[in-house]
Amino acid sequence: SAGLKVGEMVMMRGLRAGRQSVRGFRSSAARRAKLGLEGLAQKVDLSKARVLIRLDLNVPFSKEDGSISDDTRLRAVVPTMNFLKSKGASVVVATHIGRPKGEGFEEKYSVGPIVGKFSELLGTDVIKVDDCVGDAVKKATDSMPQGSVCLLENVRFYKGETKNKDDFAKALATDTGATCYVNDAFGTAHRAHASTEGVVKHIAGPAAAGYLMEKELKYIKGAIDDPDRPLTAILGGAKVSTKIPVIESMLDKCDTILIGGGMIFTFYKAQGLSVGASMVEEDLVATAGDLLAKAKAKGVSLVLPSDVVVASEFKADAKHDTVDVANIPDGWMGLDVGPNTVAAFENTIATSKTVVWNGPMGVFEMDAFAIGTFAIADALASVNATTIVGGGDSVAAVEMTGLADKMSHISTGGGASLELLEGKELPGVAALNEA
Repeated sequence: SAGLKVGEMVMMRGLRAGRQSVRGFRSSAARRAKLGLEGLAQKVDLSKARVLIRLDLNVPFSKEDGSISDDTRLRAVVPTMNFLKSKGASVVVATHIGRPKGEGFEEKYSVGPIVGKFSELLGTDVIKVDDCVGDAVKKATDSMPQGSVCLLENVRFYKGETKNKDDFAKALATDTGATCYVNDAFGTAHRAHASTEGVVKHIAGPAAAGYLMEKELKYIKGAIDDPDRPLTAILGGAKVSTKIPVIESMLDKCDTILIGGGMIFTFYKAQGLSVGASMVEEDLVATAGDLLAKAKAKGVSLVLPSDVVVASEFKADAKHDTVDVANIPDGWMGLDVGPNTVAAFENTIATSKTVVWNGPMGVFEMDAFAIGTFAIADALASVNATTIVGGGDSVAAVEMTGLADKMSHISTGGGASLELLEGKELPGVAALNEA
């Protein structure tokens, strides 16, 4: 299949995957489960409540006409919003768009352009407020009928949001008149911001997880705390520096760790191999060697590729060849894992009962170096196991193959899912009540 173009591979995979059944939901009861929406409804009469909800509505916009180019994040929160509305709650939505300076209103980061689509998806006229704290918010929320929805302006227009300033967090709680809180923005849960963490202590009622947040915690924490075994982690991406804490954490939890992507060359260097012009993080060569030794001592199978696809330069149409890892030519760089590695990784995946994948196997944006990454997506779609995909690039690769609906769970938070895999407690999760 080395000569196939990406489009052909995707089409073939889609046909094959169509014959597979969709993976069933399976998650273990994560330790110290957080309060969910049903639990909130039992504790609070939502028909008399005003709920401040933190969502991640940070959708991409078209450069041509400024319209929403992908409404996935809007659609993803509809079940949580519908639950709250069906119970008669008045709902005040806090979100961010992009990364404004935090010095006041910036047109290109306004929530304005999402109001129409959000209203359409919720089947209600969403009321947009021109600020997120202050008199405008008090006025808009004071007159809210039960079951209605207000959308606050971008919380990151204030520095107090990202700096988690207590005065801003307090204003967010008091000016909206919130009686309870819901967080359904897993992608920002690893950040202690005013709207994800600080605001909770200023709201008298309970703080609960929305459906999206609950699903993320069930799957990712379930995979770490109480997985069906064998548990395999597939870790890729360019840099070993971003994955060291995850690898260290996974050494205590996994049966097998498969390593791909650009970071493999730092490991090869630690083994004394010549890597040509491949990317190496020189300051982490010793660390990579330590990780290999730790894996051996713990009896964990940490598997590096046996062959790689090398190229004469970093270009889509560069001359390329497949070589054993011991025979990487001088001046050439590795840009994907080779076919022997793909076969070995596929065999490991086929016998796994839980698989966590974070990071691509190669430079999948270029046809010639996409085969390894797409083969992993294909293998995950075909295995009878709980499959969890996290991290922007691996999620993008799965979307490109058309196999997203064959995965048990696709995480909406890159940094947040990584930190959860590391075993860290996320500030936005810690702030929520326990069930």
